[in-house]
Amino acid sequence: MKISIIGSGYVGIVTGIGFAELNNEVIFVDVDENKVDLINSGKPPIYEKGLEELMQKNKERYYATMDYDEAIMNTEVTFVCVGTPSKEDGSIDLKYVESASKAIGKVLANKKDFHIVVVKSTVIPGTTEDVVKPIIEKKSGKKAFEDFGLAMNPEFLREGSAVNDFFNPDRIVIGVKDERTKSILEELYKPLNCPKLVTDIKTAEMIKYASNAFLATKISFANEIGNICKKLGIDVYNVFKGVGLDHRINPAFFKAGIGFGGSCFPKDVKALIRKAEELGEEPKILKAVIEVNERQPLKLIELLKKHIPNLRGKKIGVLGLAFKPDTDDIRESRAIPIVEALLREGVEIIAYDPKAIDNFRKLFPQIEYASSAEDVIAKSDAVLIVTEWNEFEKLNYNGKIVVDGRRVEKAMREAKIYEGVCW
Repeated sequence: MKISIIGSGYVGIVTGIGFAELNNEVIFVDVDENKVDLINSGKPPIYEKGLEELMQKNKERYYATMDYDEAIMNTEVTFVCVGTPSKEDGSIDLKYVESASKAIGKVLANKKDFHIVVVKSTVIPGTTEDVVKPIIEKKSGKKAFEDFGLAMNPEFLREGSAVNDFFNPDRIVIGVKDERTKSILEELYKPLNCPKLVTDIKTAEMIKYASNAFLATKISFANEIGNICKKLGIDVYNVFKGVGLDHRINPAFFKAGIGFGGSCFPKDVKALIRKAEELGEEPKILKAVIEVNERQPLKLIELLKKHIPNLRGKKIGVLGLAFKPDTDDIRESRAIPIVEALLREGVEIIAYDPKAIDNFRKLFPQIEYASSAEDVIAKSDAVLIVTEWNEFEKLNYNGKIVVDGRRVEKAMREAKIYEGVCW
């Protein structure tokens, strides 16, 4: 099949290269010339484990362009994979989705063949039919579900393991209205062996939000229980070993620590809160999820001050800047509020991350960045562990004050003074 991908961020590039690996021809469209050049040279625009190898393997099956017309006229299906960031009030910002929809509609005005548009970007329920559909219809002069196909196909890719998730999904959800679009998308996904759920479009949009909101809720719940356990002298991880054995509950996402970040959970929960409020509902649980998450990373500073009451002038090491391991993404990273709090305390900061230093430096050019994790430990008065990179399990923490937000076992065993945020 011939596929065009609008937007080459995490979702777009992994989805597109995944389809290429499944023997489809793929054209990426992006407004960023640098990303286009990187893709055409066989290099990923973001760091994702295993992605560059797949790009090299399939380089004859894809290319990138800035030209919507070229991409859409030469493909059968277009996936919209652009970002949907938050506005200041937490509501979803659809400017990139709207821009892509206008560009697609203009091209479809001159295309005779039936073309399918699939929204893969995470959008609030109702967006595909109430925003995307009228824009494309107006710009193309054509009618959705008759002259062109329209569907919603949410992504469930985890950064750091997105390539594996593409080929081994828990489920594939297709929100669709017309039979022609349904049969073509089912054929496209036929090589992937997993449950495939076909729903209406709005339901597919809500499945994504409900999934992310529930996982975020499990994390904040684990952290709240962890905070209680910490004061009771109980290891919360032993608690959730017992809790997770209940088949109704499942042990996944009970990793208590300093909270969640990234491009999905924070913005999606906030967007769902705003939508609920617009509908006249009071989403008390979702609001509490965000409140706990925003408070949680500052627990590291509280624990640090137990051992160094006056932080001014001290040199504090920060291990981990990405929001999770195996990615260079710092969006909503818990390192951001931690570094901000340390700067307010007048601390000298030395930080290290295997992949995210360049991205983090753009936000905090004033702090020192180490060339290795060992350098951080050697030069600091105390160390904060913020991201659970595997290499941090191999460090020598002897003689150090360590405040751990991610439960690094070697630090627990070796540090002179050790504090776990929830254990």
